[in-house]
Amino acid sequence: MHRQVLLLAIPMVLSNITVPLLGLVDAAVIGHLEHAWYLGGVALGSTMISVAFWLLGFLRMSTTGLTAQAFGANDPEKLVRVLLQGCLMALGFAVVFLLLHRFISNWIFSFSDASEQVKFYGQQYFVIRAWSAPASLMNFVILGWLLGTQNSKAPMWMVIITNITNIALDILFVVGFGWKVQGAAAASVIADYAGLSFGLLCIWKYWQANQLPSLWNKIGGSSEGLSRFVKLNRDIFLRSLCLQAAFSFMTFQGAAFGDHTVAANAVLMSFLMMISYGMDGFAYAMEALVGKAIGAKSETQLKAAMVGSAFWCVIICTLLTFAFGYWGSALIHLISDIPQVREEANVYLPWLVAMPLSSMWCFLLDGIFIGATKGKEMRNSMVISTTAFFSMFYLFSPYGNHALWLSMLSFMIIRGLSLAMVLAGQWKREVFFA
Repeated sequence: MHRQVLLLAIPMVLSNITVPLLGLVDAAVIGHLEHAWYLGGVALGSTMISVAFWLLGFLRMSTTGLTAQAFGANDPEKLVRVLLQGCLMALGFAVVFLLLHRFISNWIFSFSDASEQVKFYGQQYFVIRAWSAPASLMNFVILGWLLGTQNSKAPMWMVIITNITNIALDILFVVGFGWKVQGAAAASVIADYAGLSFGLLCIWKYWQANQLPSLWNKIGGSSEGLSRFVKLNRDIFLRSLCLQAAFSFMTFQGAAFGDHTVAANAVLMSFLMMISYGMDGFAYAMEALVGKAIGAKSETQLKAAMVGSAFWCVIICTLLTFAFGYWGSALIHLISDIPQVREEANVYLPWLVAMPLSSMWCFLLDGIFIGATKGKEMRNSMVISTTAFFSMFYLFSPYGNHALWLSMLSFMIIRGLSLAMVLAGQWKREVFFA
């Protein structure tokens, strides 16, 4: 099982490393411009576009769980149906988002207390990035489907190609052409479509190799199992809404503390994303293996997947803790040469050092519940955790930005604890497979 876990997790960890690397390059390229508000604007705009897209991240999660269960049950008809339902839903959401993106931009940024310069460049970034919606949402479905079929190499190259393209174009557009914030946004749009093209090629190759039923012949029967698909997506959407509320509040409230604080938080959030995407690699492996075990109705496979993934997560998070403790300040200096931003980021760095080992459990348990397609339990856990996040902030708000980071650390810990309690209860009552 250790071999299976690593074969699924390592490619996703390697590919996910390029995601925070992209964030670091964005921050470094923009952070070396002459004013802090460029970095603050990119941080605010990218956070808001991430909110818009990741609220629809249920498309990947539900697709992974349902596909893995169909794969474990050796049901090719369901494999095709899950892909078709996911793609149609993704394109539908993309069309709606493109029609409303300017209204959404004006509405979201009206709540920000950031300076006028930061808000201006944030909106500029958002409006351009909106045009990547069809590719971004389709990529969620394709990634989820490929992972569900126990294939992590194709998603790995899909993510790597997207992010390396983004990094290269980022440097070309911002440094080479001098397009500043607009260049960073345009680079991301082009990169998303490059990733989509590669993902579709991977789907086509898998289809041919496994002789799956024709996709077009299944369009008429695509409503089969749709009710379960919609309910699962609804619950994961509400869970994602709570998650994004917490992360968005970090950016918005940080902006209220000043331009240098929001820029410092953007640097540290890049580190947090490094933790998140590293742990997501093992969470993805957990989703695929748990879904496969449930589809095959094998409790032995399920236990082995859980133990194997947890073992390697502890090792990875221990290494990340030491890395942030010893080299965190050097990384901050590498990202920005603005003295006030460096000073602010170093003040709050200890919160990042505490994050890896505290937060790993919520990622692992998310993987278990996604693979088991238990959306309701994930939704309820996230509501509890988000309530705790905002309660902690308002309780400790006199401490300013420290209160924000304390709230985020508490949020991660409570997510893990609440899901662990649900899992233990369902396992004891022997209803987890139900």
